[in-house]
Amino acid sequence: MRLLHTSDWHLGRTFHTHSTLQHLGTVLSALVTAVREQHIDVVLVAGDVFDSSMPSIAAIELFQSAIAGIRHAGAQVVLTSGNHDSGTRLGMHAEWLGAAGIHLRTRTDRIADPVLLADEAGPVAVYGIPYLEPALFRQDRPGRRIGSHEQALRVAMDEIRADLDGRRTRSVVLAHCFAAGVPASDVERDLSRGGLDLVPASVFDGPDYVALGHIHGRATLSPRVRYSGAPLHYSFGEADARRGGWLVDLDSDGLADVTWLDLPVPRPLTVLTGPIEHLLTDEVAAGAADHWVKAQVTDQVRPTDGMRRLQRRFPHCVAFEWRPDTVADAGAESYAERVRGRSDPDLVADFLALTRNGAGPSDFERRLVDELLGGAA
Repeated sequence: MRLLHTSDWHLGRTFHTHSTLQHLGTVLSALVTAVREQHIDVVLVAGDVFDSSMPSIAAIELFQSAIAGIRHAGAQVVLTSGNHDSGTRLGMHAEWLGAAGIHLRTRTDRIADPVLLADEAGPVAVYGIPYLEPALFRQDRPGRRIGSHEQALRVAMDEIRADLDGRRTRSVVLAHCFAAGVPASDVERDLSRGGLDLVPASVFDGPDYVALGHIHGRATLSPRVRYSGAPLHYSFGEADARRGGWLVDLDSDGLADVTWLDLPVPRPLTVLTGPIEHLLTDEVAAGAADHWVKAQVTDQVRPTDGMRRLQRRFPHCVAFEWRPDTVADAGAESYAERVRGRSDPDLVADFLALTRNGAGPSDFERRLVDELLGGAA
């Protein structure tokens, strides 16, 4: 059996206020093609299918189109809800969709109720763990000590292992969490990178393969425990990360092989750094004309109307940072010491030099200040 491990589609998410639905549609179309060409039997989506609990009609329509495409290409689908999804909303048609080969695992009372698939070697039990909010999950498991995400997942995995003991079959688990040993980017929200919400990979001992979601970059915690990452870049911090999913092959003994499947990047991310005039004229930078661009401008004085000027050359410049090469030293003097005995024009000149990283007033500005303040002391 061949599975494709994906996660964190985040349908409906914006990138610096720009819709990503068209680009995500391109990626999901390529995924459908891969299902057909790579003879994939099952597509896994490990949480955060949507970016919010109340997705737009356009996001829902793209989801429906992608799932229908996967089914027409010959694969079944198993997906779970993440910390961005509404498990109730996502799973509302689970019963009859399961009969169509679209298996939604969003309910905490069905954690140990696997999707049973089969190949020539026999059955494969696929368990989906929806995102577990400890306070809510504790209400469903009275008597169990559940005060953290780790404890919630330990309870869930204990239930799965107990079910597996009676089945003696190959198994796959989907879960949405932040597991130990993986650096998070600035777009993984709502789970901390330490303390109670950090989950050791050992929690997932037992199954043949564990498909994790929540981290937006691919990562391998062990040969059998992995993150696939998101299908799109949602942060400039992810610009160099490859996008795609893990092809997981199971044989009669369990996990046989895991390989990476690249998916297209419809619009690459580029960070350009330098003085604004260099960015506007440099021939090398011209290659980023169709990229998402973040400009880090190093001029000593903040350029006037910098974003608009950059967008003339880079229409998809969405982020602007002023990072001067040198930063003026304010010194150790108190404010009272700095202003004592100084004239008003001198105070204005010092203020401009401080806020402009050492670049004081121009001749025109100095004449204007003298005219307005009359050289007052």
